[in-house]
Amino acid sequence: MPFFSIIIPLYNKEKNIEKTIQSVFAQNYTNYEIIIINDGSNDNSEKIVNTFSDERLRYFLTENKGVSNARNFGIDKANGEIIAFLDADDYWYPNHLEILFQLYTKFPDAGILATSYEKKFSTNSIFLADFRNIKTDSNSFIIIDNYFDSSSIDAIAWTSASAAPKTVLNAIKGFDSSITHGEDTDLWIRIALRYKVALATYVTATYNLDAKNRSKEINIKNKNFMKFEKFVEEEKHNRSLKIYLDANRYSIALEYRIAGDYLTSKKYCENINWKNLHWKNRFLIKQPKIVLLLFKKVQSSLISIFRLKLSSFK
Repeated sequence: MPFFSIIIPLYNKEKNIEKTIQSVFAQNYTNYEIIIINDGSNDNSEKIVNTFSDERLRYFLTENKGVSNARNFGIDKANGEIIAFLDADDYWYPNHLEILFQLYTKFPDAGILATSYEKKFSTNSIFLADFRNIKTDSNSFIIIDNYFDSSSIDAIAWTSASAAPKTVLNAIKGFDSSITHGEDTDLWIRIALRYKVALATYVTATYNLDAKNRSKEINIKNKNFMKFEKFVEEEKHNRSLKIYLDANRYSIALEYRIAGDYLTSKKYCENINWKNLHWKNRFLIKQPKIVLLLFKKVQSSLISIFRLKLSSFK
């Protein structure tokens, strides 16, 4: 019986999937199975997966229903005690599963097992994730006192660097398949509200934003975002959660404004307490589409040329 079940949802990632799988087979810790769910790809992804013949790899082809359905399918098929997630264009360092195993051994009652990670915007622009009041490369194992406050810059639980016991995922009923954007944020919020969050401050994974930025943009009308009404009662009594949700509301509102949908943007802004956000957020949300597109272009240049980030556009 494998200890880890590694869930890899796959949709049109022929340029990345080989390196992603290789990063799993390069792990120091080897008691695992890999479950790849091809979510109806129409490129050469399946052909590339089939070049691997390791008996630990299990491959399933499904019709295209989205990443949440694919992950839930993988969770259902998993034989392992701990479910580790990896997207098909992200990569692990060889220590990733080893560190997660040590973290679980130290904190077996945790609902989230996370590691530090790096964010790759391009070959020359790689940044360590920035957690509030936590040194992300300190090589320690800790329980996070306040998940939402610590995640106010970068999320403690980024899906490709996080794992959870299968029992926990079953208890919270997995990913919300009605959400197509922010489904992972929704999952980690629901777990963090009920369970301890453990973090190993070892950098073990690469968030490949370079590949994601080259992906075809999806029309915002086809996006189903996180349902904030789920957390209305909790945020009334949890200030850190309220601030965290307001930052997410703002991010979605800004995306709609960039798309020129000012009415929907305004609806997301209605429930924001603007005292919880920075002055530049209030400034940007008032700008017209053309100005926001310019700022977004400038941000891309700052990242690729000068290795600088504007945190308003993560």
